[in-house]
Amino acid sequence: MVEKNSPAAMIGLRFGDQILSINDENVAGYTMDKVHSIIRKSPVNGIKLVVRDRPFERTVTLHKDSVGTVGFHFKDGRIVGLVQDSSAARNGLLTDHHLLEINGQNVVAVPDKTITSIIDGAGQVVTVTLCPSFVYEHMTK
Repeated sequence: MVEKNSPAAMIGLRFGDQILSINDENVAGYTMDKVHSIIRKSPVNGIKLVVRDRPFERTVTLHKDSVGTVGFHFKDGRIVGLVQDSSAARNGLLTDHHLLEINGQNVVAVPDKTITSIIDGAGQVVTVTLCPSFVYEHMTK
């Protein structure tokens, strides 16, 4: 997970980015603990990363209906249902996916009430970034 205002966040890393190498060492397949160890042992300035930009995530643009909803239900950040003929259903939103961002704002591990407030406070167009729940659960365990 990329913490807000951390060095990783400041260089543009986001939740879901895949680190392929650190200082020319291929880390594909390494455990998170081993990757953290390599980073901790690296010089403070000049860590060289090769990153694949969020390979499992996708972004969907939704439009609110006349009552201000976009047509999906979620629990603990996981999409659990779609409203038939809603913007979410028409634009390909899928169940068993986790919400990562709403209009570019990180919502990983954010309480559902807060996510609902973010969606309610958004304009007519809501951009949702998500990834399959099995990927999310693997990255957060």
